[in-house]
Parts: sequence; structure tokens; C-alpha cells
Amino acid sequence: MLVAVLVLDDVFDSGLTAVLDVFKAANELRGSIPQPPPPWEVVTIGFTATVRTSCGLLVGMEPTDRAGDCDLLVIPAVAPPPPHGLVPWLEGESSAPARALVARTRARGAQLAAACTSTFLLAETGVLDGLRATTAWQLAELFRERYPKVALDEQRMVTHCAGITTAGAAFSAVDLALSLVRRISPALSNLVADNLIVDERPTQAARTVPTALAESDPTVAAFEAWARRHLSRPVGLADAAHAIGVSKRTLQRRTQAVLGMSPVRFVQELRIEQAIHLLRSTDESIDVIARRVGYETASTLRLLLRTRTGRTAGQHRGQRPAD
Repeated sequence: MLVAVLVLDDVFDSGLTAVLDVFKAANELRGSIPQPPPPWEVVTIGFTATVRTSCGLLVGMEPTDRAGDCDLLVIPAVAPPPPHGLVPWLEGESSAPARALVARTRARGAQLAAACTSTFLLAETGVLDGLRATTAWQLAELFRERYPKVALDEQRMVTHCAGITTAGAAFSAVDLALSLVRRISPALSNLVADNLIVDERPTQAARTVPTALAESDPTVAAFEAWARRHLSRPVGLADAAHAIGVSKRTLQRRTQAVLGMSPVRFVQELRIEQAIHLLRSTDESIDVIARRVGYETASTLRLLLRTRTGRTAGQHRGQRPAD
């Protein structure tokens, strides 16, 4: 998966580095789980060759052209003086290129993620209209007044809705990045959280409700590990539940609560993820890949790829990583 991290002037230093550190840790630890997900290729992009952070550090950037084929665009929080400096920034020319990039990225079906003040940037383009979102709790009143079409829940640390992930106050960047890893692999997200020791730091959640970190669930992690070992075979929920020592009903309930999807849907997501990885990294035929991820016919896999990702198998094959 290609992750483009859009870095704007006055970015919160910790917000940027937290995202980069979590994905780096996920890549380093992914080999510790069975049938690990493909690595994340993370690039930092900007509208200028160098970006100045809110603490005055200068960071070199790749051009925003790299976002043209990214799977996920992440925008860490920026630090205009809120709230009086936020609205002029949103309406001004300095944020116009970012707004345009967000709109283009959403239009082609890629995922979006933003934290704190940058959730306003998403909302300003209209991509959050009709969706559930969160933002920094102290900015909730301004957000709700400015974007009445967005279903704001400022009590949540992280929300995920229709391919867009939003997070709360500036330090929620850790929760944001972990939630993005969790969408692919709950087990790996748990491992990263344990290794980085992030579960006891003060967060927005301490003022409101448990965060995505509290959703860490051994049942779901065990199910994921079992499913990854059996991707090439038909997956029976009763067999899976028995293997990890829970009832079928418990497995269904926990998977829905933690991931927002059924166990069957999660297995499909794992199979699609692995199929895309094989299309991009091998020369195996679509028929062979279909069988390797548990489908008897290539036509089933082709249909799932189109309906779930909006891209054909050939388009995914054309997105090979550069040597």
C-alpha cells in the first residue's frame, strides 16, 4: 500500500513523526505475525521542496505528484492559532492546493485520513458531508457550526466512515496511525502498540470515551492470525471459533464491535489484500492468485477487486512498486 503523508507548513512535529513512526514500526514488526500483510510504502509529500514545522524544523519533501496513485492520503495536524487563525487559513490561498488535492484524491476513490485541525481541511472540501467524523474536542463547536452536514462526534478519538478516517487532538496522530494499521491487521496494530508503549499516555479519550486502542481484542487478533494461515482454504466460522477457543456467536460479536464488519467480510478483506500484493509483486496469473487466496475461479476475485477497490486486476498489476 502506498501511503502519501501530506506535510503542510506549520505541521505539528509530533503529529507528523507519530504517523511515520507507527508505519515504520508496523513494517519492521509485520514479519512477526503469520501471513503478514504487505509492507506500507510511506512517502512524505509537500507543495514545496522544504516544509517548516511548527517548531521550526526544516523537512525535505517529495512532490505531490506522488499522491496521484497513492492508496491512502494522510494529513497530520497543522498549527494555525486556533480558533481565530484556523478559518482564515481554511479560506485562504495557502490551503487551496491542499483542498484541491484532497478533492482529487477522494474523487478517484483513495482513502483519506486527517487529525485535529486537518479534519477541517477535509470538511472544507465537502468530502465529509453526510459522514461521521471527529476532531479536536476544543474545536468541536466551531466545526459543528461551520460544517452542519457532518455527523460530528467529538467524544471519539478516531472515526472511520466510508474510507475516511479522522482523529481528535494533535497527539491523536498515534491513534490515527494505529487505527489505519488496524484496518489491515488488528494483530499487527496490537504488536505495534505494545512495542511503542502508547496505551498509557494522556489522550482526548481520557476526557471522553475509550479510544481505538481500547478496542484491542485478543479474540479478533487470534481470528486474524488463524484466517491468515488458512486464506487458501474455505473458511468456516465454526472451525475458526473452535480453533481460537470461543463460540461462533462471540466471534461474530467481537469482530463486528472491533472492526465494524462481519468475520466473513474481514476474511474477504484479507484475501483481497493478499491478492493485490501478489498482483503487484509477482507474475503469477490471476487464476493462480485466485486459488492462492481461496477462490476457485478468477472471475470471483476479479468481481471482488472491482467492487471493493474500484480497480481491475490489470490496474492493480500496473501499480508495481519501483525498483
